Amino acid sequence: MASCVRVWLNRTYAENVFFIDQVRRNPHDRAVEIHATHGDPDSPVLAAADTAELEPENLSPAAYVEYALAQCARRGIDVFVPRLHQGAVVAHRAEFEAAGTALLAPPPEAVAVFHDKAIAYEAVQAIGVSVPPWWRVRSADELVRAVEELEALGYRACFKPASGAGGVGFRVITRAPFGLGQLSGFPSSQVPLDLVVAAVRQAEKPVDWLVMPVLEEPEVSVDCLTGTDNRVRLSVGRTKNGRRRGFTLHERWLEPARRIAEGFGLHHLSNIQFRMFGEQPVLMDVNTRPAGGLHQLSLCGVNAPWAAVRLALGEDPGEISPPFLGQDYSVVSGPRPLRPVSAPQRLPDLPAELPAPALSGVPAAAVAGDAVAGGPAWGPGHR
Repeated sequence: MASCVRVWLNRTYAENVFFIDQVRRNPHDRAVEIHATHGDPDSPVLAAADTAELEPENLSPAAYVEYALAQCARRGIDVFVPRLHQGAVVAHRAEFEAAGTALLAPPPEAVAVFHDKAIAYEAVQAIGVSVPPWWRVRSADELVRAVEELEALGYRACFKPASGAGGVGFRVITRAPFGLGQLSGFPSSQVPLDLVVAAVRQAEKPVDWLVMPVLEEPEVSVDCLTGTDNRVRLSVGRTKNGRRRGFTLHERWLEPARRIAEGFGLHHLSNIQFRMFGEQPVLMDVNTRPAGGLHQLSLCGVNAPWAAVRLALGEDPGEISPPFLGQDYSVVSGPRPLRPVSAPQRLPDLPAELPAPALSGVPAAAVAGDAVAGGPAWGPGHR
């Protein structure tokens, strides 16, 4: 009987509760134990794991590697899926292997290329993958020149950090002055150029942004599973067009994704994202880690997390092709349990009788009756 596989996920996205679920529900009925660490005690990943710990804060990358090696030795970790300090961790792959732990992550050279989006765009262009026009800016003057050049070509401009993940820091430039229109409804990603320029001029340090045209949908995220022989075992595109999501195996998306994954040795799981620039798909971003939406491939009959764990253990899963493509879908959130707090928190005691709310034109008895009947209890801050 095969031994239990011990998998560790360090500080990662909440969506990776689904990664954990899929590894446990593997088609080989292999026993799996999940260890998780995080800086947030209320991360659902901690509650989903078999064992969990809070991570120490403010460790340097080198100190974090020492912490990670100690975790692997103490917990008997077979497969480590690093997100936090991924680059520092994979640079010490030999030490983890000596401790009996396989890293489910690409080599350090690949992580370094795609850590910086400007370097990544130059690198993928060199192997024939299309990218949007872009400018790297570090000052207000460079920002204005880049925006003006884009607008002269008829494009809307946007910017994002040269290094970052998850869409953090992405904004769309607008020439409209700030007004009440931007204070109605939900917060918008649009920001007036004059406010951005003023903020950059007042900043203590230079920014490091990429300015480019706003790319159009559909957005296609290609999940790839690549072996250490640089051969892709699995590539499936997840499409996004507004609320509607779906899947694709069209080569216009998969071929450039495979070219990137194989050309740069993006071993194990990676996620390569494209959008449209006019009539042409162009690269938007490359993630050298499992995507938060990877579990959605289960709608195509594919358990990508488990295939990746097997690959990390040296058990080649072979070529994986989805047996079918799931129907279009939408993403909705659902509750996940959290770990109990260390000390139960009591709500303050309420008086035996609460004063009736003073609502103009509404009898107090009617309001009380609604409350007893389970009607809505709207109040300040409730929405």
